[in-house]
Amino acid sequence: MNKLSSNSGRIQRKRRVRAKISGTASRPRLAVFKSLKSIYAQVIDDTIGKTLASAKLSDLKKASNTVDGAKQVGKLIAEKCIALKIVSVTYDRAGYRYHGKVKALAEGAREGGLQF
Repeated sequence: MNKLSSNSGRIQRKRRVRAKISGTASRPRLAVFKSLKSIYAQVIDDTIGKTLASAKLSDLKKASNTVDGAKQVGKLIAEKCIALKIVSVTYDRAGYRYHGKVKALAEGAREGGLQF
């Protein structure tokens, strides 16, 4: 039997989760994507298919691709959401395990004022 790669397993988990959650106008979806060089966050209203706010590691000066950098991205996306009067979001970790950078981004967003 062939072994699945870790990314294909993540894609399967992502599809399974996305079948159950979606963002609305009152409670948009905070989606996370990790690459080897950066971490990205988007706030999406799935009813109209529009990205309301986004943040990435390269938006920050002197930020590195570490847990601390992910926390700063979480705070940045929270600031952008608060400016758009978005307080409550649904957290979509896109099949990633809830630890490390994904957890730090969520904690940074909570510290910035977002509610999950």
